[in-house]
Amino acid sequence: MGNDASWEDRLEQAFATFSRFVPDAEPARVLESMERRLGALGTFAFATVGEMWDRPVLDRRDRSLMIIAVLATQGRDEELELHTRVGLRHGLSRTEIEEINLHIAAYVGFPAAMAANRRMDAAFREAEGVERIEGRAPADHLSDAERLERAADVRASLTAGRANPDPKADLEAMRGYVGGVGDWAMKWAFGEIWSRPELSRRDRSLVVIAILAALAQNAELTFHVRAGLNHGLTREEITEMMTHLCLYIGFPRAVEGMRTTMDVFAALDA
Repeated sequence: MGNDASWEDRLEQAFATFSRFVPDAEPARVLESMERRLGALGTFAFATVGEMWDRPVLDRRDRSLMIIAVLATQGRDEELELHTRVGLRHGLSRTEIEEINLHIAAYVGFPAAMAANRRMDAAFREAEGVERIEGRAPADHLSDAERLERAADVRASLTAGRANPDPKADLEAMRGYVGGVGDWAMKWAFGEIWSRPELSRRDRSLVVIAILAALAQNAELTFHVRAGLNHGLTREEITEMMTHLCLYIGFPRAVEGMRTTMDVFAALDA
């Protein structure tokens, strides 16, 4: 939609969004209820959020991937449970949403991931109409050699082949850069999480970029914007991510995320 959209045009976009967010409710009545309870905040929460979710470039599944990741990062329990349900409606599977949470464990910490799991689980139980989710598969039980072999493959795709192809040499380089943290990054984050097939590497990059923007970790974001491009995200998709995130992480962090992203593009073009 162009820069001359009417209120009615934007409202139509918001109606399209909320018909998926709350499919059992009439969007006009949702707006009326939100404005009555929340005033101007309700207007913006419906119309502005609704308009953003209906933008092109990223589909709704992509947007759900990153917003679930951000809400888990922030510990926004009620919103996370809501958006887990929304993500299912947008085509994410339960397995894919659970994969997001593995990245939360690695990039935000286990306490955040455990808390997020409880909210996700509540949404899954409601969606499936069950009291308990059964049948979750454990992770592969890997030796260090297997983890390093998988990590080497991940590092090759993250860096477009610039990482040392010898897993042991790459591990030593990581240790030299970040000490003991390098062991865990190589063996666990790259060797066990990033290497899993349940979510594509393009989608994993989308999730991790969103997490790092929410945390304002711009040095790591620089690396992962490059990695996202290597994994198939386009420049337009990554900048659209930052645009969407301004509603969920606030303008200051979204602006910093966009600046970091544009700096990466400029360096690549230099």
